[in-house]
Parts: sequence; structure tokens; C-alpha cells
Amino acid sequence: MTGYNVARPARPEDRRAGLFERVGAFLTAHGLSPDPAHYAFAYQVVAEPQGQLAQAVAAITDGGIRLSRGDIEALGGTVRAGGVPAQADNDEADPDAREVLVARAREQVDGMATIMESVEAEARGFGRDLAASAEAIRAAGQAPSVAIEELARLTGSMLQRVHETERRLADANAEARVLRIQLDEARGEARSDPLTGLSNRLGLEERYAQIDDSQPCCFAICDIDHFKLVNDRFGHNAGDRVLRAIARTLAENCEGHFVARLGGEEFAVLFQGADIDTAAKILDAARGTIADKRFRLRETDAPVGVVTLSAGLAALSSGLSMVDACARADSALYAAKANGRDRLEIAPVGGEIY
Repeated sequence: MTGYNVARPARPEDRRAGLFERVGAFLTAHGLSPDPAHYAFAYQVVAEPQGQLAQAVAAITDGGIRLSRGDIEALGGTVRAGGVPAQADNDEADPDAREVLVARAREQVDGMATIMESVEAEARGFGRDLAASAEAIRAAGQAPSVAIEELARLTGSMLQRVHETERRLADANAEARVLRIQLDEARGEARSDPLTGLSNRLGLEERYAQIDDSQPCCFAICDIDHFKLVNDRFGHNAGDRVLRAIARTLAENCEGHFVARLGGEEFAVLFQGADIDTAAKILDAARGTIADKRFRLRETDAPVGVVTLSAGLAALSSGLSMVDACARADSALYAAKANGRDRLEIAPVGGEIY
């Protein structure tokens, strides 16, 4: 018996499982849903690592940048609904689309009100007809068979109206379900930053209002150092890719906490259930990860250089408003910039920065 294990050739099923796992990892890394079109694109990249498509993807994603919708479509792939949510074009949510949804919601409410008014009116009319018919039957002394025939006629007419009303209500409910989904999506879009997929300031304000004062909580503001130079030297498309990469890095390193884009090159992190030391360790690790990245310009492969992040962190006291939390974290951020950038500064409760 030997003292070592003889390597066994990989079985076909093992190779298939490994390929499947790599395809899944690719879809996850680039924010793609498991749609057949996305799977086909990922499979071609993963199964042929030396192929032209895989090399093109490698060149685009060098430096930790994730594929955008435009990238995938330019490479011959197809992006289905729900794919690449964090890579949406840098356009504000369409105000016309919001107006259409609001108008449809109003029409839906008006339509439901009209149906209910119709039901109420028809019920009153049926009651009047029934009472009048009964009175006429009594006054004329009609035979029971005639009376039953008249009641059957009235009841049948009312049932026909009830069935028609049920159909109208079913149609209205189906439309309401679709509209509710669309309104929920619009509400989410209104609270999301279209470039990075993070929450925007409105989303941050809503989350801040839900803070549990019984737990420790910290708030940070982060700013990309000298970001204007990236835009000026390499263009806004390259700048947008850097913003997306940094947003993703912050979200990954601060998993379990709330990361938002305040606007421009500024981000905020709300650490819920974390004391100041824990929050500082998490945030400083994210800062270090960003500083270690090496961004390259995809069009020419020229190096963008090192991109760094400065951050200010503040522990939140009970009842502190978001305006005051921003002011305290921002004062610490200012100190980080003044002290050389690419660093984290903490704002003490007393006010001075150390």
C-alpha cells in the first residue's frame, strides 16, 4: 500500500458539474438572471476560455469592472428583462412613464368606483322592480303560476346583470394586479440610482427613518479621490465604469448593511447593528480593496491608474436626524481629504475629528 493517493482522471460528470458551476458564477458576477439567452452567452465564455469572446470579455472586465448591457449586446449576446440591473444606462427614470402609470392608476380607481356605483344602482332597480311586480300581482289577483313566471323573469334579468358585473370586476382586478406590479417597479426605480443599481438618496432617507435606536448604528460618507481627473482624462464612459465598480465593491464589502449613492462620486453607508469599531474595520477594508484595484481603459487598454476612496464615519446617537448624521460624517470626510486622502477618519461624539 502506497503512502500517497493516485490521481484519478476526472469523470465526464465531474467536468460537467464544474462547467455548470463556472457558468453560474459568471452569471452571478455580472448580475445576469438564469435566462437561457444569458446562459448561452456565459457558456460560450466559460467553455472556451481561449476563444475570441472570452478574451473580449476579459479585456472589458479587467480591473474588476462588470459587463454592462451594452457590452453584452455589442458582443452578440442578448439581455433579457431582469438581467444586469446594476448596469442600466445612466438615464433618469422616465418622467413620462411615471405620468402614464399615475394616469392608469387614477383610471383604475375611477373604473372600480363606476362599477360599484353601477352595482348599487342595479340592486336598487331590482328591488324597485321586485316590489312593483309583487304589488301588481296582488292587485290583479293573478294566478300563482303567472306570479312565479314574473318573479323568474325578474330574477333571471338580475342574474344576468350580476354575471356581467362579475366579469367587469374580474377584468378590473386582473388589470389592477398588473398595475400594482408596475407601480411597485416604478416605486423601486424611483429609489434606485440608475447607473450603479444602489439605492439613491430617497431610498437612503427611507431606510434611515427605519433605524432601530436600540441597536448601535453608524453612518459613513465616502468620496472617490480626484474623480474629476478620471472623467477629464478618460471620458465619462470610463468614469461611469469606475463608479459602477466602486459601488459594487462597497456593496460586497459592506454586505448586510445599506449602501447608497448620494450623487456624483459620493456614496453613503448605513451600518445597522454595528458599533464604531466594527463599522470602521468593514469600511477600511473596502477602502483598501478599492485602492488595490488596477483599472484599465477598455478601448485602448491604457491604465487608468489607482483610484482611491476617502471616508468619514460617525456613530449615531438616538434621535439624530439624517441631516445631522450627514453633517458629522461629512466633517470626518473633510478631515480625511485634508490628511492626505485614501483614508478613513472617525468623528467622535464630542465634535473634534481624530
